[in-house]
Amino acid sequence: MAHYAENRKARFNYEILEKYEAGIELLGTEVKSVRGGRMSLEGAFVVVRGGEIFLINANVPPYQSNNSSKDYDPLRNKKLLLTKKEIAVLAGSEKNKSLTIVPISVYNKGRKIKVEIALAKGKKQHDKRESIKKRDTDREIRREAKN
Repeated sequence: MAHYAENRKARFNYEILEKYEAGIELLGTEVKSVRGGRMSLEGAFVVVRGGEIFLINANVPPYQSNNSSKDYDPLRNKKLLLTKKEIAVLAGSEKNKSLTIVPISVYNKGRKIKVEIALAKGKKQHDKRESIKKRDTDREIRREAKN
């Protein structure tokens, strides 16, 4: 299983409550670009509209920029494929103003490209400081154990 893109800021800025695995609807050239590792989830988010889920603001540059069509939009909305039950759960939880849906990573599962999305709650500033402090102490412990 190869990881093509990861949203590192999501784990720092949000507290992950539930994770879901979704398929993604891509064009042929987008698939080649993603498999080449050129996708970026920075600033991307997920919305529920009309019983469907969309990945917004995920950047997939053209595979070959010289051969791509003139009207290709690398930031176009990409439809995510989930079951109706999962969509209903996410739509209900999205109405809660404190929760949001964020993409975590893009990877392959067999020949399919999957997106891991998560229902998340935003961290406060003091929670972020605790995360930084914990990360630094873990790094120090690993460094001492290595020596």
